[in-house]
Amino acid sequence: MRYRLGVDIGGTFTDIVLYDEKGGTDIAKLASTPDDPGRAVVEGAVEILSKHDIFPSQISEIVHGTTVGSNTILQRVGAKTGLITTKGFRDILEIGRIRTPDMFDLTWEKPVQLVERRFRKEVTERLSADGKIVTPLDMNELGTVAQALADGGCEAIAICFLHSYVNPAHEIATREFLEKEFPQFLVTASCDVLPEMKEYERTSTTVVNAYLLTQMRAYLTNLESELKARGFNAPLLIVNSAGGMMSVEAAKSRPVFAVGSGPAGGVAGGARLAEATGLGTLIAFDMGGTTAKASIIRDGQPMLINEYEFREGISSPSRFTKGGGYMLKVPAIDIAEVGAGGGSIAWIDTGGMLQVGPISAGSNPGPASYGLGNEKPTVTDANIVLGYIGETGLAGGSLTIDKSLAEAAIAKEIAEPLQLSVTEAALGIRRIANVNMARAIRSVTVERGLDPREMALMVFGGGGALHGVDVAQLLGITKIIIPDMSGVFCSVGMLASDVEHSMVRATFGVLENWRGDALGERLTWLRDAMMARLNAEGFTKEFVALKFLADLRYQGQSSELTIPVDPKQLSSQGGTVLRADFEKAYYDVYGYTDTTAVELVNLRVTGLGIRKEKLDFKQLYNKHNTMIQQAVTKRKVCFNLAEEWHETPVQPRNSAIEHKVTSPIILYSYDTTIAVPPKIIISTDGCGSVILDIQDFAGEVTK
Repeated sequence: MRYRLGVDIGGTFTDIVLYDEKGGTDIAKLASTPDDPGRAVVEGAVEILSKHDIFPSQISEIVHGTTVGSNTILQRVGAKTGLITTKGFRDILEIGRIRTPDMFDLTWEKPVQLVERRFRKEVTERLSADGKIVTPLDMNELGTVAQALADGGCEAIAICFLHSYVNPAHEIATREFLEKEFPQFLVTASCDVLPEMKEYERTSTTVVNAYLLTQMRAYLTNLESELKARGFNAPLLIVNSAGGMMSVEAAKSRPVFAVGSGPAGGVAGGARLAEATGLGTLIAFDMGGTTAKASIIRDGQPMLINEYEFREGISSPSRFTKGGGYMLKVPAIDIAEVGAGGGSIAWIDTGGMLQVGPISAGSNPGPASYGLGNEKPTVTDANIVLGYIGETGLAGGSLTIDKSLAEAAIAKEIAEPLQLSVTEAALGIRRIANVNMARAIRSVTVERGLDPREMALMVFGGGGALHGVDVAQLLGITKIIIPDMSGVFCSVGMLASDVEHSMVRATFGVLENWRGDALGERLTWLRDAMMARLNAEGFTKEFVALKFLADLRYQGQSSELTIPVDPKQLSSQGGTVLRADFEKAYYDVYGYTDTTAVELVNLRVTGLGIRKEKLDFKQLYNKHNTMIQQAVTKRKVCFNLAEEWHETPVQPRNSAIEHKVTSPIILYSYDTTIAVPPKIIISTDGCGSVILDIQDFAGEVTK
């Protein structure tokens, strides 16, 4: 028997899924180890294998979603980075897009740049817009600049020259010089990461990649070493921000593509499940211990974007106004994120208002109820006080909790200062957390002109099923889907994904001016480069799928739309064949078209390496659920702000799969708890999901 492991590191728990070649799964949750994230990965992998008497040599593949990239940026612990750029462009990072995310917010502060100004160096060189050398690269000046950066203690260097996306000769010469003369530097050239026009976006993306190199390489190298020391020889794959997989070597050299690694796995899994069960458009909602995320899945495909800003607080790539974070122009799933999770701390601001998050208690010390030293109340503590979570503990009882500690923390920090009862304070904490999470969903629906009331809500993450119904009601959503193993669903999703890479080639000009042979040459170059990359990772032609795309815009615009293209048609008929498809896409987004000339900006290719053994939701079965005893107990749960306590049955999750159950009810499993208030119809699908339909006051399902 061969097995595969899916591993996701969250802010509170590290989730591990073991998957065998017959569709059987088992799961494990253990506290994350922020001081050494890989320690929980290795210990968890060893633990779940020893439980089943499986040898590490039987593991054929390990897929991993990591928050090392995002945490490195948030904690500002990346490499000391220098930037070498064209003379006159030293301050491109400061200038950015010359806008702020909110023009009326007088308290807004610009993010501190990842490269200090004294480490942004200019050299004499210049290319024209068509790539011709106007001023040769001054190698003597380059040597002086590089020495100054070395003397300043820089560890990583980003290289970004004007118009290098057309002609990378100067960047390549600079990279080769630095690698030879200054081998202590980790070097990133923009032509190797983002060969596209737009100087700010290209510079920012290259800088972020350089900034992440030391932490990501150290983490992945150490993780590989620790796994091998325990007998694991299976290849390690890393989830990229678009939900696909990349080799560990690719992640070490291009970590900017894996900043959104962990959350993308859950959305990718949701897309595969939606495809397997025939669901239409739905919202993927992931609530973990630190943050909550939301994304849209349409016809079995996640919504993708080609750029996003990474920042603290609510992060929404789909927002039109940018300027509040670090620009990454890389393919990614459109995920909105807000600092509201099970470990989010409740507090009272200077105006006497109750707030929840974004600061989290994390895995250590964790919520007050863990008894590990934190005395501040969290969302988890509120759920314990209200009866949503029992006193038997979390993660199958491996993590003990103390309800009295939760009550004491809420009483001292919230209830007494606001002159509320402990129950009222707990309800307030939960309500505010729900509203914050609904904001994330609105940012990917309402702010994009989509009506959430027309969609189903798929909830996962450790806390998603606890809050799913309340969040849905805030948005007018009537159908909630809770997948099997929802508490570890990001790890499940990784096992259902393929290896994925993206490449781009700048191809600028009015459509009518592009002949088919010229476009065919560029498409062939992209195809051959992508095939070479996937072949190097072990994928033969029959297990490779290529998708070609084009970035188009009306002449004079600065933003593009990306549409799929047929390479054969484009190579034979030329650029004019794209106008009709572009105008249809433009009309769908903006509601009108124009007679202005259309420009082609970039050609892209996405390459999939099809994994033969990836997880199939239709044949999936969870060994862990079948081992839970069918014990039925009861406890009082306060489901609403009216402080109505319901004597509520508490049953194993799989009881809802095997026979009909009615609300209100608490359904528990090793990885999560499903809270089902009154007036909810409970059903299931063919893939082990629990389906909740919210009823109206007449007792009928709202259409």
